[in-house]
Amino acid sequence: MSNSLAIAAVTATLRNLLFQGVNADADLSGTAVTTRPPDKARGGNDNGNQINLFLYQTSPNAALRNADMPRQVKPGEIGQPPLALNLYYFMTAYGANDDDILGHHLLGRAMSVLHDHPLLGSDEIRNALAGNDLYSQLERVRITLQPLPLDDLSKLWTTFQTQYRITAAYQVAVVLIESERPLKAALPVLTRGPGDKGVAAQPDLTPPFPMIETVLPPNTQPSARQGDRLTISGHHLDGTSVRLLFNNARLPQPIELTQLQSNTATEIQVVLPDAAIDPQAPASWPVGVYMVSAVIGQVDAPDRTTNEVPFALAPRITIPASINRDGNGDATLNLTSSPEIWPEQRVALLLGDREVVAQPHLSQTDSLAFVITAATPGEFFVRLRVDGVDSLLIDRTGALPKFDASQKVTIQ
Repeated sequence: MSNSLAIAAVTATLRNLLFQGVNADADLSGTAVTTRPPDKARGGNDNGNQINLFLYQTSPNAALRNADMPRQVKPGEIGQPPLALNLYYFMTAYGANDDDILGHHLLGRAMSVLHDHPLLGSDEIRNALAGNDLYSQLERVRITLQPLPLDDLSKLWTTFQTQYRITAAYQVAVVLIESERPLKAALPVLTRGPGDKGVAAQPDLTPPFPMIETVLPPNTQPSARQGDRLTISGHHLDGTSVRLLFNNARLPQPIELTQLQSNTATEIQVVLPDAAIDPQAPASWPVGVYMVSAVIGQVDAPDRTTNEVPFALAPRITIPASINRDGNGDATLNLTSSPEIWPEQRVALLLGDREVVAQPHLSQTDSLAFVITAATPGEFFVRLRVDGVDSLLIDRTGALPKFDASQKVTIQ
């Protein structure tokens, strides 16, 4: 662990390390070690031997930036990762009276000290700056020489707006600053699964969870109607109890069906309720797109819910065989629909290739009226389109598809 003094503690430790190492050389005794910006490193009264250490960049440590704090966060606990940093330093040497030969001697001695001391010791960090706790960090702080191209050095010195001096660059890593946000620790697990049996396993590549792959209306129809049988295919669909959930955007909660025609591990067949099965079905199932899922119950195991797969519920309509035009050439077609039409649904009649919008219906109803202006006499096939779902015009029960004759009206 380490607090916000960690960066300052590293700089102070490096300064102490360089001061002791460089001044141990009798020829360099009295050398000052400073930590100033390069443009202010050499003050007006500073003419002696000097080593200047400048922190010019910090960057996140890629290896530890998303890791939990060592010894602080255990497996299964949620904690904020520490701020993991790499520190980059410039080390510049100045000889007494700006003597470059002496400056090179200083630089060589300072680089030798850091080369022989690649790790910062705990006691060195503890004594360098009061109040820091970087010394207790589990990860050791390492010093690494960073060779920089001359072009990069020139850009940096141009940024400092001062004359270039021979410089050595170092990376010091890693510094972990602990987050102040508290971790979340759940209680220990007493048992794993029912009876402490652990997780279930299977020897094949099929996913172990129940899944729906397809939802097919009968006779390869594009949509289903109330009273039709849906075939739901997938895997792991069998259980001690199976419930189907039908969800539509207009419903406050999904419709649940438990009466199934058949149920195996790979297939479920269910009949969508119509008025003969449930008198309330025409009023409670709006026309539109549904998402169907299955809830599979097992003995001594929690219920498992499958994914959702869409299918369309189409209206079943009854229309008159013929209608008459009035004196203005208009004709009114009245039809009945099952399920009922909800007032917020968009409804249109497709008469041949012509679209006719329904007359306003302010309440839920199974009766709709369409005024066909300037109606053309003749025979026309009819489709009812509700929220983008059309009534079924094609009869697919035979060997070849054909138009359903009951969906044709004659305008006289």
